[in-house]
Amino acid sequence: MRPYPFWITISATIGGLLFGYDTAVISGTVESLKTFFIDPMNLSETAANSSLGLLVSSALIGCIFGGLIGGWVSNVIGRRKGLILAAILFLISALGSAMPEIFIRPIGEGDHTFIWNFVAYRLLGGIGVGLASMLSPMYIAEIAPARIRGKLVSFNQFAIITGMLIVYFVNYAIARQGEDLWLHEIGWRWMFVSESIPAILFLIMVLFIPETPRFLALKGNEDKALSVLSRINGKEKAQQILSEIQTSLKEVQQSGKLFSFGLMVIVIGLAIAIFQQWVGINVIMYYAPVIFKDMGAETDASLLSTIYVGVVNMVFTVVAILLVDRIGRKPLLIGGAIVMAVAMMSVGFIFYFSFSQIPVDGETINQFTSPGAAIAAFIFILVFIAGFATSWGPVAWVLLSELFPNLIRGQAMALATATLWISNLIISWTFPILNNNSFLVEQFNHGFAYWIYGVIGLFAALFVYRFVPETGKKSLEELESLWE
Repeated sequence: MRPYPFWITISATIGGLLFGYDTAVISGTVESLKTFFIDPMNLSETAANSSLGLLVSSALIGCIFGGLIGGWVSNVIGRRKGLILAAILFLISALGSAMPEIFIRPIGEGDHTFIWNFVAYRLLGGIGVGLASMLSPMYIAEIAPARIRGKLVSFNQFAIITGMLIVYFVNYAIARQGEDLWLHEIGWRWMFVSESIPAILFLIMVLFIPETPRFLALKGNEDKALSVLSRINGKEKAQQILSEIQTSLKEVQQSGKLFSFGLMVIVIGLAIAIFQQWVGINVIMYYAPVIFKDMGAETDASLLSTIYVGVVNMVFTVVAILLVDRIGRKPLLIGGAIVMAVAMMSVGFIFYFSFSQIPVDGETINQFTSPGAAIAAFIFILVFIAGFATSWGPVAWVLLSELFPNLIRGQAMALATATLWISNLIISWTFPILNNNSFLVEQFNHGFAYWIYGVIGLFAALFVYRFVPETGKKSLEELESLWE
């Protein structure tokens, strides 16, 4: 592989790293945000759980908006400038989330009344995530040679996981600096402000990458498109690829609307986006410390457990990178969905049969009936993470980045990305309601939500088997024949 596409891929994937960092930083702050913002309001159980779910998932509303405008951004100002915009939003969000009282009160003197300021800054970060989650894989897919496109786009997922793993270490290190009281007052602020470092790095790196040749050709700038293609593929191959791009654009020039290639390609893209989230991955990513506390772990131990989750996620994402261009997208998606379904159902049954609530000194303590049950539940969570990282984590983004024809890629990717984030919002918002509801806890011992995610995993496997085509080892222009 030529070094040039590799290095511009690395630059673009820092957007993925920030995507992972921003979405996972919240996991270390859930208890602190509850203590700092929610508890002083003295809400009812349902209102408090719903408010916490909204607070934790507030960035996802921004992600939806970022995904929706991503098509316009990518088609009007370009893929590269869209990534620059995302980097700026990441930086503003990192500083504002850590200091929601900034410009209003002295830093550090904010209280729970600044909850909506916090939400506003998280929304801005979410817009950045929504843009980056669409534009980074799209940028890489349009830059990458066909034979290694799956591998290079998968690097974006590797960067997402790297961002998550880094922030797990950062959160753990910050939490070790003081007791829970310090963490709930000050420590959570440092967790958010730490994101400013990779945000600055990303902003600097994307200033030096080129625009994609397919966007340049779409805007009629064939000379620059040929120049970029030559640096990536060599001069002889570049002219051939440019001719294919021009042909694919001219053949459907009279249309260009979202459904120019029919309904099925859009339905498949949206279904992949929905299933990627509804299997429950971000329940683990966002609420891992809460889940591990449900198992009886202390604060330090629950945050340390998220590091194991991040390590497994990273290792098996590497496995996906090695396999995605060898055995194809479809087998990985089907196998991964089955593994995740079995793992989630197993976690649910372990909670159902081996979990109890014991009153101690007037308080209710959650714990498993035996240490073996807690270990088994933790192992199945790691199996779930391994299944996701090998399949739906990277491969869903690979498929979305190459599934849609050139002329509608911006619009279709925007719609699919927004749908993905809406699905994420639904799952993230509803998990505290399902997991903390007194009736459901009494009846199912925290197992109910995991069963739902397991059943969805089975439906995902069936959908891919029946409807999703294999897209590996074909150029983006060749794939258009699937929908003509």
